This record gives sequence, C-alpha cells and structure tokens, in this order.
Amino acid sequence: MHAREQWKSRTGFILAAAGSAVGLGNIWRFPYLAGEHGGGVFLALYLIFVFTIGISILLAELTIGRAAKRQPAGAFRALGGGRWVAAGYFGVAAAFFVLSFYSVVGGWTLAYVVKATTGALDGATAGSAGQVFNALIADPLKPVAYHGVFMALTTFIVLRGVAGGIEATSKLLMPALFILLLVLVGRAVTLPNAGAGLAFYLQLDFEKVTGGTVIAALSQAFFSLSVGLGAMITYGSYLDVRESLPKSAAWVAIIDSGVAFLAGLLIFSAVFAFGLDPAAGPGLTFVTLPAIFGQMPGGTIFAFAFFLLLAVAALTSAVSLLEVPVAYLMDEHGVSRRRAALLLGAIVFLLGIPSSLSLGVWSDFTLFGLGVMDFMDSATTKILMPFGSILLSLFAGWVVYPRLARELMQPAGDRIAIPLRVWGIVCKFLGPAAIIWIMAASLFS
Repeated sequence: MHAREQWKSRTGFILAAAGSAVGLGNIWRFPYLAGEHGGGVFLALYLIFVFTIGISILLAELTIGRAAKRQPAGAFRALGGGRWVAAGYFGVAAAFFVLSFYSVVGGWTLAYVVKATTGALDGATAGSAGQVFNALIADPLKPVAYHGVFMALTTFIVLRGVAGGIEATSKLLMPALFILLLVLVGRAVTLPNAGAGLAFYLQLDFEKVTGGTVIAALSQAFFSLSVGLGAMITYGSYLDVRESLPKSAAWVAIIDSGVAFLAGLLIFSAVFAFGLDPAAGPGLTFVTLPAIFGQMPGGTIFAFAFFLLLAVAALTSAVSLLEVPVAYLMDEHGVSRRRAALLLGAIVFLLGIPSSLSLGVWSDFTLFGLGVMDFMDSATTKILMPFGSILLSLFAGWVVYPRLARELMQPAGDRIAIPLRVWGIVCKFLGPAAIIWIMAASLFS
C-alpha cells in the first residue's frame, strides 16, 4: 500500500484547489453568460450563490475527502459503506469524461497562443477572426495535435505527484495567471468608452432578472467551483488535519470568484470600447476578442497575454480532473502514480479525438442527435455532474453529517464561517433542490 501523499503547505493546497476551480468556466463561460443575462444582475446573483450554496457543497466535498483520505469512490465506501460507492463513481467518471473534451478546448487555447505569437491574429476583424476559428476546429489534424500537447502537459504535472507536480506547478501558474489578468484588466479599463462596459457589468438592472438568469447564475456558481467532479474530494484527501477546512474553502471561493469578476472587467470593457455585442455567446472569446485585439494598439502582445492566461487556467483545471481517476487507480487497485497517469492520459487523449473531429470531418456523425463533443458535454454537465452532486449533498447532509461536523471543527477550536446548522440545512435541502432545478432546466431547455 502506497503512503498517502500530502500538500506541503496550506498556501500550496489553496492555490492548487483554486487552480482546479479557476478554468475556462471563469474566463470563457462566465463573461458570455453575464453578457447574455443582463451583466450586473447576473454578477450579483452569481456571487450570492457562490458564497451560500456553492461554498457549502465545496466544503462538503473537501470535508468528505479529508475524513476518508480517499478519492470519491473510496471516500463514499469508507464513510457510507458499499451501497454508497456508486455515488463516488459518478465523480470519477465525470472528471474522466469531462477532461476528454475539455482538453480539446485547452488545445485551442494553445493554438491561439501560437497564432498570437506568429501574428496570425494581427489586424483581425470579426469576420476574419471567425474564419480563423472555424478553420482551426474543422482541421482534422491541428486541433488533435494541440489536444495531444495539452494532455501531455497535464499528464507530466500529475505524474510528478501532489507536492512535486500539482502543488509546485500551482504555486507558479496561479500567481502568473493573476499577473496576466491584472495587466490585461488595466489596459482594458483605460480604453475609450470602456466606461459603458463597466456600467453594463456593474450596474444592477432588476428588470433584466428572469428565471433563466437565476438558473444560469446558479449553474455557473456550481460549474465555477469545480464541484460534482470529485476533484475537491480528491484534493481534500491530501489535506492535513491541522489545516482549517472552512478557511481553505473560503479562500478557494474568493480566488475563484475574483478571477471571474476580473475576467468580466476585462472583456466587457474591451467589448464596449469597440462597440461589439456583449451577448455574443461562446464565440466571445475566440472570435470577438481576437477582433478587438486586432484593432488595439499593441494588440499582438495583449492577444498573446490573454490566450496564455486562458491556457494556464485550462491547464490548472485539467490537472485536477486527471488527478481524480489517477487517485482512483492508486487507491483502489494499487497502481503506481506514474503508470496510472501515463495510462489514463493516453486514454483521455484517444477519447478526445472523436470530440475534436466532430466539429469537422465527423460533423455528420451524431449520438442521440448531437455531435460527439456536444454529446459528451451534455452527458457529463447535465447528467453525471449534477446527479453526482445531488447524491453528495444528500450523503453529507443526511448520512454522515455528524462525522463531517466533527471533521469540520478540526483543528480544535476552529470556527466555520457559517453556522453548522445552516451548513446542514444547505446540504440537506437547499443544495439538492438547487441542483435538481439546474438539472431539470438544462435537460428540458
């Protein structure tokens, strides 16, 4: 039996856990959802949900992981018995399958770093930027190659271990991410007419609140914090009992929502400065922003910095996703870390190829009426992740709540930011109800 790895420091754990949470969801998904759902009101609802329901589920995952010292499948078995182990498999499966198409998008970010470096985005307009993006995703070779490079980087970090790989990389990449983001925000808010974007993003217009706005903000709060994927259970399993779980969870939520907030400042300032549509949807990142950089003085430098930022965010999240099934093979089957990382990294790469090709030469092939990437996305984010989160919340609130409450108060004398009674109510009632609402809305939309 291999010795359980641990984080070297609290700071290293917080940066690694924040790196898991901070990803494409913060810098790509959050801004376009905010643009589609009223700007300021979406931001306000998102923050409310992050620091109430979201942080409660995050805290439950971390606590389960540290109490059991296992990845999701082992943690549910250790704390709840064999009948609950299936709930853990949802997390392991979700992380594995999400990574297969997440890595494809991560490869796009690397491709755009190269494009920015070589000047392929210089002078881009909305039309030419759209052509560049469509040409990339339709190419049968280039996106697969970039997907392979992205998975190779992810695998290399994971096989180096918790402290020597994940923690050491997070200590380097997370500060770099913040520096890049702050530099870009500083440039964006000084653009002419950026104030209109800031007004859209920061002013509250409650007339824009709809049921769709609430569901989108609630969904983003869960998606952003990386809950439902087993990553936080796995990362919590490497945490020493002397570390404060409530404080760590609070810092992860602050860093994660802080990155999303800054990304909004960057993107809406730039979008309004050039008179473009803030509700441009997913194309906001790979089409609209290159067109903005193409018109901006020094745009080549800022395009490079932005896509490097996006690649770093994608990589820190991908590392946590691969760690979940790697930890499963290590815990449950005694496989060495190196062998597990190399094996699973290779399988994820192969599994991601159909997702990449589904946007080009395999676009005619569908599963239940969806292309392969859309099917994988829907199956994981609309079924596996929410269903696993429902089971986790019910497990924490109804099955092992006394055990988790004791774990939560370690080290002795620690105080949770919200009362234990409130945390229990969220896990028992509000969390499952909110996730069921998200799940139903996404399935029937």
